[in-house]
Amino acid sequence: MTPSSRTHFVLIPTYNSGPLVLQTVREARQRWNPVWVVVDGSTDGTAAQLEALAALDDGLQVLCLPANQGKGAAVLHGLEAAAAAGFTHALAMDADGQHPADRIPQFMALSMAEPDALILGQPIFGPEAPLVRVRGRRLSNACANVETLWHGIGDSLFGFRVYPVRPLMAVMRASRWMRRYDFDAEAAVRLCWQGLPVRNIRVPVRYLRADEGGVSHFRYGRDNVVLTWMHLRLGAGFLWRLPWLLFRKLRASPPARAGLTPQ
Repeated sequence: MTPSSRTHFVLIPTYNSGPLVLQTVREARQRWNPVWVVVDGSTDGTAAQLEALAALDDGLQVLCLPANQGKGAAVLHGLEAAAAAGFTHALAMDADGQHPADRIPQFMALSMAEPDALILGQPIFGPEAPLVRVRGRRLSNACANVETLWHGIGDSLFGFRVYPVRPLMAVMRASRWMRRYDFDAEAAVRLCWQGLPVRNIRVPVRYLRADEGGVSHFRYGRDNVVLTWMHLRLGAGFLWRLPWLLFRKLRASPPARAGLTPQ
């Protein structure tokens, strides 16, 4: 029987992901109920296909945005609708087949055991992963660790994670940013600033080739500019928060600090 919850749901934002989004949704539904999909202005015909699946599946909810607004905006749209329906936690995962749907129950179980925590996936890359992507994320991770005084973010860019809904909505509503590629890293940093404990779980990640249906909307020039601007903003926010972050770190007991859960 597929695990079910009235508080925890799977949230999948998608934009022109092609047939892989259908496979991702099916795999997620095999492992959790309910699953919500936010179609972020896709023009590849998958919105109608997803709505057809939802018409036959009470555990699948599909929301469609009229135009592409960015991953963070799609996530926020889903969070607001789900919060109104009474959900308290969202497991976010990408629609492109990179994230391991079979780990959904493990992440949800840990979140239910520690509902105040931010549950972060920490990727285990295979040999097919682009080296420039693997090495490039190290800089973003280093910046995120400095900006949070090493609060425990294992990987700032990996989007397979469980968020407490209300805290995430609060930090997003308070910012004009976090709507596009800057969402994952900035959300993690700002929730750490709020004092949420972090738990990291190591999981495998797949980079699919084009002939396997892999679709990537990452643009090295554009998105690296977005990340650079994001870390400049976060660096400025870190400086004026530094006294409080130092005070909190000094008074924290060892059990309250972030841990790594075995894979």
